[in-house]
Amino acid sequence: MRKYGARFVLAVLSIGVVAFVAAGQNQKPVLDSFPWAYGFTKAGLDPAAPPCPPDAKPHDCSWPGRPWPDDGTLFHLRGTDRTFTVSQIQSFWAPADWYPNEHPPAPDIVKYGHENLHLRACGHCHYFNGQGKPENAGPAGLSYNYIMQQLALFKSGGRKSADPRKANVNEMIQIARFLTDDEAKAAAHYYSSQKFHPWVKVVESTTAPKTRQSPAGAFIPLPGGETEPLGDRIVEVPQNPDRTEHLRDPHSGYVAYVPVGSIEKGKLLATTGGSGKTIGCDNCHGENLTGGSFGEPPIAGRTTSYLVRQLDGFNRFTRNGPGAQLMQPVVKNLSDQDILDIAAYVASLAP
Repeated sequence: MRKYGARFVLAVLSIGVVAFVAAGQNQKPVLDSFPWAYGFTKAGLDPAAPPCPPDAKPHDCSWPGRPWPDDGTLFHLRGTDRTFTVSQIQSFWAPADWYPNEHPPAPDIVKYGHENLHLRACGHCHYFNGQGKPENAGPAGLSYNYIMQQLALFKSGGRKSADPRKANVNEMIQIARFLTDDEAKAAAHYYSSQKFHPWVKVVESTTAPKTRQSPAGAFIPLPGGETEPLGDRIVEVPQNPDRTEHLRDPHSGYVAYVPVGSIEKGKLLATTGGSGKTIGCDNCHGENLTGGSFGEPPIAGRTTSYLVRQLDGFNRFTRNGPGAQLMQPVVKNLSDQDILDIAAYVASLAP
């Protein structure tokens, strides 16, 4: 239910335009709040992201991946008769499609990308079902127009990472610049036609698994099941580390460990605005946060890392464009703890 109506939307838009114009004066310093959401254990500028000039080939802008030695072993997953070697599974240009009967025919840009341009297949990062991973995004369930808008913002520089170390955002910017119009439209049609499925289980806890960082910016639990204090952060890890990292299983989701009480605190902010600190998310994103009637994206059930990065980006004016101009004044009074709590609550909802 849209409680404020068109008058509210116009008022917020006006505020947003002012905020966008003033962004140069008001932008917050980067790298001091959520390093874990960007794939790092601490704040700072070290390590610097790989160089990414405007003419760089996309994958050259990203962190080098983990090498996967291939001895010819064929791997299997439950529910499919397909088998692949690790090189086929991890291929940038023709990644393994484990469940081709579960999605529409994929366009070439999703299946293959462009090896000569070092432009990875969309399916490599976002999977063929569009579920994505915490270190990138899940485009399934987003509207065609929204995906096209975001590709245009990446291309123009209107959307970038609040943490410049997050190199796969720089890669995405270059991908958007290298895509042809027809390829962008094909990818947008493909992913917008698919439903986003439950993908992350949110667990309140005082501890979380000890982890290591993957080259892509994910956190992988260490063998042995050791834990450590969670503190004021979120630790989001694969439910089945080997199936996710090694086999790239598009059915294997994630667990997000969040501080005790954060879901309820996030619910209060997301549903009531927290006594004027912000506004209820349902005013734009729909009653169940599964998408608004004017094209606002669904946010329910998305990964906590992704949600934190986007709220942080709006707050630091590294996400711009019409939708961002609406969000910037909405998030400007939120504390770091508020952002964490909102992400915990929204991720806990059914998509």
